[in-house]
Amino acid sequence: MSANLRTPTGFEEAFDGLYATAFRVALRALGNPTAAEDVAVETLARAFAHWGKIGDQPWREGWVVRVASNLAFDAARARSRFSDTPPEETGREDEDVAARVSLAQELARLPRRQREVLALRHLAGHSEAETAEVLRVSEGSVKTHLHRGLAAMRSRLGVEMGGMTGDVR
Repeated sequence: MSANLRTPTGFEEAFDGLYATAFRVALRALGNPTAAEDVAVETLARAFAHWGKIGDQPWREGWVVRVASNLAFDAARARSRFSDTPPEETGREDEDVAARVSLAQELARLPRRQREVLALRHLAGHSEAETAEVLRVSEGSVKTHLHRGLAAMRSRLGVEMGGMTGDVR
């Protein structure tokens, strides 16, 4: 069987930067380098498949962040649901996984734009200006969505959200 699969123009040049972004987002969401690598690989496989649509777009990094964060949160939920060792046997639940799953659930409940802003700012580590550029909105809009998203998550979770309250950079 012959494979007639060619690498789309520009994909190889963009791969390293996009992979690093996907890995960073997944690592912040999962806290596990091996699981983050799996998410980054799957994200880049999806980017490869959609490259004709996203390759030349200024928002392609935002697309990668969104896909990586969605995959990472799905992985965190699955890991929590299908843990090999029930919490009763260990005498304690993995608090880190539980917190990440709670954050993933609350992020999923936010309106799309607030979720995108939070993912770009605090998972991908973009500045407000970079976030505005990726989303093609003003910096003021980024600040508004960031404030509203964090406020909604704080009120639902009832706690301070350490890594998501300050500037990541």
